[in-house]
Formats: sequence, structure tokens, C-alpha cells
Amino acid sequence: MRKVCLPLLLVVMVWMAAGNGEARLRPDFYGSACSNVEGIVRKAVQRKLNQTVVTIPATLRLFFHDCFVQGCDASVMIASAKDDAEKDAPDNLSLAGDGFDTVIKAKQAVEAQCPGVVSCADILAMAARDVVVLSGGPSFTVELGRRDGLISRAALVAGHLPGPDFDLDRLVSLFRLNNLTARDMIALSGGHTVGFSHCSRFASRLYSFNSTTAVDPSLNAAYAKALMRACPRDVDPTIAVNMDLYTPITFDNVYYRNLLDGEGLFTSDEVLFADRRSRPTVERFASDQAAFFRAFSAAMVRLGRLGVKTGGQGEIRRDCTAFNS
Repeated sequence: MRKVCLPLLLVVMVWMAAGNGEARLRPDFYGSACSNVEGIVRKAVQRKLNQTVVTIPATLRLFFHDCFVQGCDASVMIASAKDDAEKDAPDNLSLAGDGFDTVIKAKQAVEAQCPGVVSCADILAMAARDVVVLSGGPSFTVELGRRDGLISRAALVAGHLPGPDFDLDRLVSLFRLNNLTARDMIALSGGHTVGFSHCSRFASRLYSFNSTTAVDPSLNAAYAKALMRACPRDVDPTIAVNMDLYTPITFDNVYYRNLLDGEGLFTSDEVLFADRRSRPTVERFASDQAAFFRAFSAAMVRLGRLGVKTGGQGEIRRDCTAFNS
């Protein structure tokens, strides 16, 4: 058995929700109008990553949360003086600021060379791919041509993002509403290999699982004790722990190997192995990283098609945090 340790390096979870729409997206959408857009974004992401590794999970999670609420339209980027924008919803308050900053910095770099051409939604999609690649994960083609959304309301978020206590049926149902399969869901959950979580998101598994047992019996005993040391009952609410204890800033398949050992941080993680319907896919990804990478890449492309706005349905924001006036 591997020794369990809990470095408290900050790194982030994944997740999301939205409608359909893959209208007219294509990899070469910007053509000569901004021929080097992908290189510009990649350099900006690399600069941000050189400043902090939190860039990896923060940017990936931001993309998931954006797409699952109103589609991939950068509506999550909008800042509101009234604190009533999408990012202000309770389910989005834990989104790390470094993800927003990554997109803002990349947009500034793009605007310097191609003003008024590239949407924040497309920049976020490219940046999400880039943090995966820069942390050792697979590369894949990002389809482009999204417009930035014209609506961002906190009230629209509830019920559209998966929770840490979801069972398999709830996970599958939510993803199917977004034209994503159960296999897509399991593959996208692998983003937790570079994730972190605040203790409050899983404390019930350690201290109040049910009326007969305090600790979730599906947790590896040594892992549960390590979590308790890192997250005592009176823990500082800002404390976070890695979702993958062993390679927390490397995008790999260790997340699935952890599930086989009873080391899934959330109920929604461990259920992927505990439920016999999803277990074969978890076992496949745990033993074959290339299979996981292929499935993750395909799922990310499908995720990026959710609720896409094109033409007059949206705009090209000058500032990713504000609608054009």
C-alpha cells in the first residue's frame, strides 16, 4: 500500500453545465485575421504558469464551469458591481482568481496584435487546452468561432453544475442533458488529477457520513486519517488539499489509480469505481493512460460545443470582464 501524504499545494477541481450548439465552429476560423492566435495564447498561458501552478487547475475548471452554464460563451468572466453575475453564484465562488487572470492576460496579448477579432470564449477554450498540454496531458484541436455571451446572471447557475455528493445516476443525467455521454463524464472527471478542494466540500465523508458511521466506509482508512489531519473539524476554511496526492500538478491517469485504492476525494469521484456500471471504464483508464488521453481529448472537444453563440447571438468583448457598451 502506498504511503498517504497530503501536501497542501493548491490545485483545482473540474466541472460545468449548459445547452447545445456547435454552429460553424472550425479550427481555422480566424484565418489571416489573427493567424497566430494560438501561439499568442499559448505564450500568455506559459507566462502565467511560470508565476503559479494554480494556473493549471484554475483555468481548466473555469472552462468547465463556463460551458455548463449557458454554454461556452465566457459569461463566467463578467464582473458585476452588484455581485449578481455568473461568477458570484455560490457554486462559482471557489473558482480560483488565477484562472480569470490567465484569460485576461491572454486577451490583452491577443488584442495587442489582433484588436477586436478574437472572443474571450475562444481564448478560454484555447487556454484550457494549453494548461492540459503544459502539465503533461494530451494536445487536441480546439474549434473556434464562438461569440461572447450577452447575459451573465448568478441566478442561472443553480442546478447546472455537478456536486461533490452526486451519485452515478445524477452525474450521467446532468451530462446527458449537455449531449455528453457517461464515458465523456468519466473522462472529464479525470481533470481532477490536477485539482484541489477546500475541506468543506468533503468534510461530511470524514465526520458525519450517516447515522451509523462517521467516516465513509468507501474511503481507504489511511487516506481518511490523512484527510482528517489536514482537515480537522475546526479547520481554516481557506485550507485546500490536492485531489491527486501523488502527482498533483501533472496531468496523468493517477486519478483513476487512486479511485481503485479508495482515494477518491469526493463521493462523486469514488462512485465512478464503486458503481459496477462505470467501474470498467475507470479500470481501463487506470491501466491505459493513452486511452484516457484519447477519451479526455474527445470529450473536451464535445464540451467546447455546448451552447455556442455565433453571429448576432453574441459579441467580441474588448474586455473579458465587461460587456461592450
